[in-house]
Amino acid sequence: MIFQSPKIVMRKMTANDAELYHVWRNDTEVMQSTSPFLDLYHMEETRDFVNHVILGSHASKSYIILDKKSNTPIGITSLVNIDFKNRNAECIIDIGEKSHWGKGFGTEAMTLLLDYAFHEMNLHRVALRVFSFNKQAITLYEKLGFKHEGASRQSMFRGGVWHDIIYMGLLQNEYIERKPHVGVSFKTQ
Repeated sequence: MIFQSPKIVMRKMTANDAELYHVWRNDTEVMQSTSPFLDLYHMEETRDFVNHVILGSHASKSYIILDKKSNTPIGITSLVNIDFKNRNAECIIDIGEKSHWGKGFGTEAMTLLLDYAFHEMNLHRVALRVFSFNKQAITLYEKLGFKHEGASRQSMFRGGVWHDIIYMGLLQNEYIERKPHVGVSFKTQ
């Protein structure tokens, strides 16, 4: 399955993407606002993580985000902890290429992922976690319709300061009622 919008194409992640993901995973500036653990990983650890956690789970779907203009991989987005019975999942996004930050690529990738989750998978609810200091991401999620559902107060220590982890959720009917249109298309390959 390939997803497209005006600026990006998303394709299914494969084991061959481990080296690319390894670069992003070891960039502490990239992981600063998305990963609770800032650590450096050996290539074998990343391969194992990609093969067993990202690709090896029937309860997750992961996609590489490509800049449509240059066909360059710029990030990854995923639906994880998919609960098919209760039609719930959690979403994650990392724009690994810093030159693409703040240019709308995250908005388009999230919109494509949510379109797929709600219109194709018929999920009822998509949730996410975001660090309280990541104001840009919180603004994006609010713009897409996510509602604040709670927080784990002072549950993450970063840069010598305690931060909250914010929990947000979006229901299918809420998304459909206010969906931002970006010219999305789905193709099966």
